[in-house]
Amino acid sequence: MPRIDLNADLGESFGPWKMGDDARMMQIVSSASIACGGHAGDTMTMFDSVMAAKAAGVTIGAHPGFEDRQGFGRRRLPLSVTEIERLVAAQTGALCGVAALAGAEVRYVKAHGALGNWGAEEPEVAGAIVRATRAVLGARAMLLAISGTALEQEATRAGLPVCSEVFADRGYTPEGRLVPRGQRGAMIRDAGEAADRLIGFLQTGLMPTVGGAPVRLTAGSVCVHGDGPTALAMADTLRARLLDAGFTIGPFA
Repeated sequence: MPRIDLNADLGESFGPWKMGDDARMMQIVSSASIACGGHAGDTMTMFDSVMAAKAAGVTIGAHPGFEDRQGFGRRRLPLSVTEIERLVAAQTGALCGVAALAGAEVRYVKAHGALGNWGAEEPEVAGAIVRATRAVLGARAMLLAISGTALEQEATRAGLPVCSEVFADRGYTPEGRLVPRGQRGAMIRDAGEAADRLIGFLQTGLMPTVGGAPVRLTAGSVCVHGDGPTALAMADTLRARLLDAGFTIGPFA
């Protein structure tokens, strides 16, 4: 029976402001990529998210991103490679410290938003993310990286275990990259449509694209976003359809 990880980006609340329903999402996914105080999150939110993941038996990952709350980490900041390396190390280390206090462990790193997309395109940025991940997590280090990208390739070249990720609710270009937000086809909001596409991809290895032929990708993990009014319905539908199609759902790490 084929196995697949279902992950979501969680812990993105801040102070009294809440984003998404993390408690319910933790009952659906098998891995949680928790914001580390850069694009979103704070120490209390990190702790609560780690505790919720621990209680639900969900694997914990660090989700570092640009320190840009107003842009939610979706705007590319002109940082140097050295600055990116230190940013990823600092944010991942912060979550590791909070997790240690909660009696839990951070098992992987997944770069967020514009930082993740930059690492997907540029080997030097990807190398910074790889080095920071290994420096903080040590022998247990793992990366979750967008399938078919420079980040995946740099991790493999460095001997760092990496899991390939596809997005259930994002459109793809014919080059295998995510369609930029704001462009036509960037988001898939219909849960049935997203599930049909995902199951078809997992059965064939071919991901439909916007404006071109399907592209061949691999996946050990599927991301569904935890924010937005339809997030829970999307995640519920995807999990149910995966199980109906004969997949088991479990963490990659």
